[in-house]
Amino acid sequence: MQSGPHRTATPATLITLAGATLLASLGISIATIALPTLALSFPSTLAELQWVILAYLLSMTVTIVSAGRFGDLLGHRHVLLAGLAVFTLASALCALSPNLGLLIAARALQGLGGAILTALPMSIARDVVREDRMGAAMGLLAAMSAVGTALGPSLGGVVMASLGWQAAFGLLALGGLAILLLALRALPATLPRTPRPQMDWTGAMLLSLTLGLYALAATGAGLAAPWNGAVLLVPAAVALFAFIRAQQRSPHPLVPLTLLSDRAIGVGLGMNVLLGTVMMSTLVVGPFFLSFALGLDGTLTGLVMAVGPATAALAGAPAGRIVDRLGTGRGLLLGLAETIIGFLLLAFLPRWMGMAGYVGALIVLTPGFQLFLAANNAAVMVAAPAAQRGVLSGLLGLSRNLGLLTGASLMATIFTALVGTGQVAQAAPASIGIAFTASFLISAGLVGLAMGLAMLDRRRVAAAS
Repeated sequence: MQSGPHRTATPATLITLAGATLLASLGISIATIALPTLALSFPSTLAELQWVILAYLLSMTVTIVSAGRFGDLLGHRHVLLAGLAVFTLASALCALSPNLGLLIAARALQGLGGAILTALPMSIARDVVREDRMGAAMGLLAAMSAVGTALGPSLGGVVMASLGWQAAFGLLALGGLAILLLALRALPATLPRTPRPQMDWTGAMLLSLTLGLYALAATGAGLAAPWNGAVLLVPAAVALFAFIRAQQRSPHPLVPLTLLSDRAIGVGLGMNVLLGTVMMSTLVVGPFFLSFALGLDGTLTGLVMAVGPATAALAGAPAGRIVDRLGTGRGLLLGLAETIIGFLLLAFLPRWMGMAGYVGALIVLTPGFQLFLAANNAAVMVAAPAAQRGVLSGLLGLSRNLGLLTGASLMATIFTALVGTGQVAQAAPASIGIAFTASFLISAGLVGLAMGLAMLDRRRVAAAS
C-alpha cells in the first residue's frame, strides 16, 4: 500500500473537505426554493428568474476543469482557500444585491467559487488519504453533496420564511467563512503542486466556450423557442474540435489527451456521464407521475422526492466503507447491479403499489448509485498521475454535471415523446404511467450498458496482466 509525505489526513482536514463539498451543493439547491420569493421582490418573468439558478450552474460547469488545473499548478491548498474566499464574498454580494441583474452576476461569481469547491476536495483527498481509505473518503464527499441537495430547499425555506431571501445567501456566506477559517488551520501546508506553473489559456477558453454552448443547448436557457437550443450544438461541436486540436498542439495542455486514453480514467469518466444522465430521470420524470398519475399534491410530491437525496446522504459513508473492503472493481459492479435493480423496481412498483412503491424503489436505487460514485471516483483518482490530480478531479465533477444537464433535456424529451403530448397535465393517467415505466426501463438499459463497459474493461486489464 502506498504511503507518502502527504498522507496526513486528520478529522479536521476531512471536515474541511466535506464542508467545502456541502457548500457547493447548497449553492445550487438553496436557490431553487428562493425563486417564488424573488418573484415578489424583483417582478420578472420566470425565464429571467431562472437565471439565478442557471448562472451558478453555467459558471461552475465552464470553469470546473480550469479550477482543478489551477490546483495542480498553484497548489491545491492555495486554490481551495481562494475558492472559499470567492464563494464567501459572492454569497455576501448575493445577499446585498439590490436588483436581479446584480444578483445574477453575483451568482455567476459564486459559481466560480463553487467550481473550486467541487473540484479540489477530491484531489486533496487523494493527496492526504491512504489508498486503502480512498473509498471512505469518496463516499463521505458524495454523501455531503447529497446532504446539500436534500438540505438546501428545507433549510432555505425555513430561513426565508422568517428573515427573507437575503438571509439564505447570508447563511452561505457565514458557512463559507467558517470553513475558510477551519481550512486555514486544517489543510496541510505542503500539498503538492507542479514545479513550473504554465496555464493553457487557449485551451481553457475553448473548453469554456464548448461547455457554455452545450449547457445552453441542453437547457434552452434564455432562448425564444425550445428548438433553438439544438442549433447551439453545431457551434459547440466546432468549439470542441478546436479544443481537441489545441490540446494536441499545446506543450502544456489543459487536459492531456493521453490522460483520457488511460482505460480506467476514460471508462470512469464515461460511466459518470451516463449514470448522471439516467439518474436525472428521477428528478424530471418522477414529479409528473406522482402529480398527474398518482394525484399527489405538491407537499406530498416534494416529500416523496426528498427520499432520494435523504437516502443518498445516509448511504454515502457506508458505500465508501464497502468499497474499501471489496475493492473498487467489485464495488463498482455491485453498485451498478443495484442501480439496475432499483430502476427496474422504479419502473413497476409505483404503478402497482402507488406512493409506497415509489419510496421503496428509491431506497433500493439510491444506495446503488452512491456505491457506484464512491467506487468510480476512487478508481479514477487512484489512477491519476500526481501532477494531474486537480484537473482529473475537475473532469469528474464536469462529467457528472454534463450527465445531469444531458439528462434534464434527454430524459424529459423521451418521457414527453412516450406520453404522446407536450401537455403532460392533460394526458390520461394511464398514458403517463406507461411512459413512466418505459422511461425507467430505458434508464435500466443504459446502466446495463455502463456495467457491460466496466466488465469489458476488467477483462482487458486481466488479459494484459
